[in-house]
Amino acid sequence: MITGIGVDIVKVQRMRNWRKIPGLLERYFHPHELAASLSKGNSAELSLAARFAAKEAYGKALGTGFEGIVLKDIMVNNKFNGKPEIHLYGTALAAFETSGANRIHLSLTHEQDSAIAMVILEEV
Repeated sequence: MITGIGVDIVKVQRMRNWRKIPGLLERYFHPHELAASLSKGNSAELSLAARFAAKEAYGKALGTGFEGIVLKDIMVNNKFNGKPEIHLYGTALAAFETSGANRIHLSLTHEQDSAIAMVILEEV
């Protein structure tokens, strides 16, 4: 049974602006997630935008937004085959456990100037 759905869009320019502010990316992104995104060279901001959209979509799927959640406790990465997945830690994991869901589905897409994420929470 689906317990929550969230969708979000992020402009890539937002991530370009954030990169200019010392310490801001570290505030919102898990260290492994940030390192993986920044290693993508010219696609770094696109990767960051998609991952931030996933965090926003996760909060919407919970139905609570980011109430009590530290954003870097949500890590988005890709499996070996490229499929995106969310890993939760600390505050984000506690919110998930409280939600009643036990499975997360994530889809990411992006173009030159925007990234979109969709998160579905499911109880199986």
